[in-house]
Amino acid sequence: MPSKKVSHADNQQERLIKIGWVIGFTDGEGCFSVGFVKQADRIEKHRIRRGYKTGYQIFHEFAVTQGAKSLQSLRDLQQFFGIGKIYINTRYDNHKEHLYRYVVRRREDLLNVIIPFFRQYQMRTAKNNDFKKFARCVELVKKGYHLKFSGINKIAKIVSTMNRQKTRNKLIKIPRDYTPNSKINLEKI
Repeated sequence: MPSKKVSHADNQQERLIKIGWVIGFTDGEGCFSVGFVKQADRIEKHRIRRGYKTGYQIFHEFAVTQGAKSLQSLRDLQQFFGIGKIYINTRYDNHKEHLYRYVVRRREDLLNVIIPFFRQYQMRTAKNNDFKKFARCVELVKKGYHLKFSGINKIAKIVSTMNRQKTRNKLIKIPRDYTPNSKINLEKI
């Protein structure tokens, strides 16, 4: 097992069944995502709040979403990994139930629990490729790449190919339009 936080079933057979369920459930319903949140300098009432040097914060998360009727499955995931939180997304449209999301965002939890688990027990669909790119991005952030324009560009190139998306020209333009003295403009992406 990758971490002490991941729960262990009482016997080998139960443990393998539970691991198989986690892999299959994540393969079908999970998402590994990396995004950019604008964090430039901003003026507050009595001070200037300094943002990131690049103007953007890297946002990474592992999430699984289910309707209210399947909330227990998210609780089971949370118990299995021993980390993360469950959030409600209340719906007031034509759907009959609210959505719930099991989410792991804390970098240390991703690096010490989620990433080692899915490296050891690999998914079988194209989602495994997205996971590998996700893991690479989280590791680049850990190394501090997100603090420099060149690192943000490298992460942006990887992200642009994730989650069944075709390469996004605007996102890939970042490296071409990069100049050392300018901020990256991801707002138009």
